[in-house]
Amino acid sequence: MIAIPDALTTDELIEDLGTFVTESPSSYHAAAVTAQRLVEAGFTHLGEHQDWPAEPGKYVVVRDGAVLAWILPQNAGPTTPLRVLGAHTDSPGFKLKPRSTVVRQGWVQAGMEVYGGPLLNSWLDRELRLAGRLVTRDGATHLTATGPVARIPQLAIHLDRQVNSDGIKLGKQQHTMPVLAVAGSAETAAEADVLEVVSRAAGVQPEQVDGYDVVVADAQPPSRFGSKREFLASGRLDNLSSVYAGLQAMLAADTSAEVIPMLAAFDHEELGSASRSGAAGPFLEEVLDRIYEGLQATSSQRAQAYAGSWHLSADAGHAVHPNYSERHDPANRPLPNAGPLLKINANQRYTTDAPGAAMWAQVCRAAGVPSQEFVSNNDIPCGSTIGPITATRLGLRTVDVGIPLLSMHSAREMCGVDDVAHLRDAVTAFFTAELTV
Repeated sequence: MIAIPDALTTDELIEDLGTFVTESPSSYHAAAVTAQRLVEAGFTHLGEHQDWPAEPGKYVVVRDGAVLAWILPQNAGPTTPLRVLGAHTDSPGFKLKPRSTVVRQGWVQAGMEVYGGPLLNSWLDRELRLAGRLVTRDGATHLTATGPVARIPQLAIHLDRQVNSDGIKLGKQQHTMPVLAVAGSAETAAEADVLEVVSRAAGVQPEQVDGYDVVVADAQPPSRFGSKREFLASGRLDNLSSVYAGLQAMLAADTSAEVIPMLAAFDHEELGSASRSGAAGPFLEEVLDRIYEGLQATSSQRAQAYAGSWHLSADAGHAVHPNYSERHDPANRPLPNAGPLLKINANQRYTTDAPGAAMWAQVCRAAGVPSQEFVSNNDIPCGSTIGPITATRLGLRTVDVGIPLLSMHSAREMCGVDDVAHLRDAVTAFFTAELTV
């Protein structure tokens, strides 16, 4: 079994994951925090506008809300294969619209557009942060994150007597704008101007802001619960749990391995990944071009390297829900703390095939962690991940995995604490284990 030097215990890991999630209320923060932690551990932060060194070392590069990090070992050559852990930094929720301050019925509200596919009702009656990036007139980018400043209040049952029998019916335009203040005076309204609030949090003047990408995030800190404190409740576990596992594995990666370990955390997966920082965009391919150009690889040698490479697409999956068990496959019933999922779909919504399943089995044995399969109920459409996208773009052999969750796409999801450690250990083994497939 592969030993991880100086590995955090499960308790330490969960506490640190909570810190990581809290520090990452937006994809831009997640990329920046990941890069910062890697730089503090000795990685060199590269800029896309500079020449990159060709010598062995540890490197990280950020593009918008995406971050790529890799280790070039001493013995790297033009046919050295890759071990890529793919994940995504964004989560479903809401994003600020232009002219984002709205005054209705004496209330100051934030104009929001739905981002991805959130469970809308889960965002009701909870305190919300605003977070993202601002670009000022001088071209500088500033990260911003407020404390709890907003809330989407639910209609009282006295005004909707049928809500418990008929269910909540939320209009995406009418019912999802959070309140920030009462517009009782011009002064109060000015202080609650949304752009003023997010600019003040970044330490810039609102009149200097020329552009912004700002989302909402749950302000409640992550918390352990359960009779044995065996569960973690948190926002953005889909998919910061995988980004964090990849980060921890990169920090523990063996620099003498005969592979190039890489963390590739993309943005915009919840929208389909079609952006310059998404998995369907050119970011990974451009970085790999520069890496193998530095290794003086010919096109034939690069093809050989890719043929020997593996991509582990890590994205959260579903645990069996005890109250809705009929929605799950009758034979495959994943549970929290029973190990990360091997995600399988006959229609290639997940990329796992027989060689990939065998590779994952070898990795889990090397790490000494359990694993369990996930497959969808035939009557319910299967979701997808970045796995098929990267496999299609680059031809890398790809396997889909991830920790099981309940309440996926809720403002506050839940997982088993042991599964975070299991995934960290499995990814670490993936970066270093000798594979026979």
